[in-house]
Amino acid sequence: MAEKVIDVRSLAPPQRHPLIFGTYDALAAGESFFLVNDHDPKPLYYQFMAEHPGEVGWQPQETGPERWVIRITRLAR
Repeated sequence: MAEKVIDVRSLAPPQRHPLIFGTYDALAAGESFFLVNDHDPKPLYYQFMAEHPGEVGWQPQETGPERWVIRITRLAR
């Protein structure tokens, strides 16, 4: 089964994090999705690491300058 892709580039900034965290919360351990963004999601990375320490895999696939793609994995529940 193909992994889910969440492209937040067309969403208003206040809508992005709730969608991303909602998608993450629905994952079982070992599942992942691809996040597509129009800027470096470094603040999101720090938020994930603070709220879910040791539970999140963060693997950049593309790193700009116009498009960032990150594979986000739920390592544990």
